[in-house]
Amino acid sequence: MRLNMDLVMVLVLALWLCAAVGIESADAANRQESVVLPAAVEGWTWDGKEARYDARTVFDYIDGAGELFLAYGFEQLVVRRFEKADQPPLTIECYRMASAEGAFGVFSFERQGENIGIGQGSEQGGGLLRFWKGRYFVSVFADGEGAVAEAAIREDGQPPRATGLIPGKDAGLVEASVRYLTSHILLNQRLFIARDNVLGLTRETGAVLAQYGHGAAATHLLVVRYPTVRTAEAAYGRFMAAYLPAAAGNGRGQTADGRWTIARQRQAVLAVVIGAPSEAVGEALLAATEAARRSAR
Repeated sequence: MRLNMDLVMVLVLALWLCAAVGIESADAANRQESVVLPAAVEGWTWDGKEARYDARTVFDYIDGAGELFLAYGFEQLVVRRFEKADQPPLTIECYRMASAEGAFGVFSFERQGENIGIGQGSEQGGGLLRFWKGRYFVSVFADGEGAVAEAAIREDGQPPRATGLIPGKDAGLVEASVRYLTSHILLNQRLFIARDNVLGLTRETGAVLAQYGHGAAATHLLVVRYPTVRTAEAAYGRFMAAYLPAAAGNGRGQTADGRWTIARQRQAVLAVVIGAPSEAVGEALLAATEAARRSAR
């Protein structure tokens, strides 16, 4: 049986409007947000079971993936299932993160598709809708069926500042490739740099990783904004020693496959082009990155 998508949109919209009210009330009372969902909306009825998890118990629900959420500042997960006659059950997972940057980070880490216009960033495929908005990351799916859902959370949030330091589509950006990474372990899962945390990544100092171009022209750009110029300089030195030890201080080198890596530190920002098909391509991407950095001041 096919899921009525319009009804799902109404349900999720109403759920999140109600959730926003509950969050606002809780925040006004004690400055502690708590996700509050209604029991029934538009004929969809909560099955009466609710699961809540915090940083100590989240592995009970997502064993094997809990570390990912904790790396981005996970605080609380609420899971509810809703039912309606002649419709597949609908499950909503709401992850509250410590910041909007964390919510964006979780969403970006597994992103594969183009934005479908829900929340502040979203994708849908394989029966799963994922989106982020404010400090929340949300997953919506219908059991046994594909599902598309609309969502509304009252407050927006700002994505990581470092995402404003990378060039856009005019430079060949593959939008779905943009990821925000707050640990070297997460970074190495997407692009191996070094076993140690040579870039000094933390929840406060994350890296933006993005791909430019496709196929043989595909090139990666890694950008990190540091709190001070000194920490950026130290990270640049560690990176060069670990990744390009034979570069002889010129900040660039070729790997065995003939592709180019070029690193450049400007003020408190470190930018690294990895896997450029030519030195000229790498320099052009760094020049576009420098232009983005100047315009983001």
